[in-house]
Amino acid sequence: MNKINLDEVRDFITHQSPETKIYLGCDSERIMVNRVWYADYITAIVVHRDGKHGCKLFGEVVRELDFEQKQDRPRLRLMNEAYKAAEMYLRLADVLADRDVEVHLDLNPSDRYGSNCVINEAVGYIRGVCNITPKIKPQAFAASYAADRYKELASLLTNSGMIETARSSGDRASAF
Repeated sequence: MNKINLDEVRDFITHQSPETKIYLGCDSERIMVNRVWYADYITAIVVHRDGKHGCKLFGEVVRELDFEQKQDRPRLRLMNEAYKAAEMYLRLADVLADRDVEVHLDLNPSDRYGSNCVINEAVGYIRGVCNITPKIKPQAFAASYAADRYKELASLLTNSGMIETARSSGDRASAF
């Protein structure tokens, strides 16, 4: 799995205009490896340059054991997504101050989806820890689309060997 280079993220954000918007989100995917369940947590940071130009996507993928018993209501894994999004916010707090920042949670408010089982807890956690109200689906693109895209790109680069090549040449694999 790949870890984010926070110095690179801080440096990039620091060199952006005050109009730049930053979106943080986390998503997870449950996978079985050797008959043991794991969760891949994908944390994404989208830096929307000047709030109107292109974006730069930073991210990381972390694999952890998944202890969830009820797959139709994955409470623990969804709360871990909120914890990881808040943790990233706190790790970058020094460069996020006085900026337009949103935390996105991949939670669906509809009763038809299992992710609605933690909305109150997850929203309350982000409010309490980050002092901002998070966005949930359908406004939570950093947690749903950007995190999925980051994992897809990281997987392509890893499978092609490009991450190792990029690292050996001094570039960081954490940004696309």
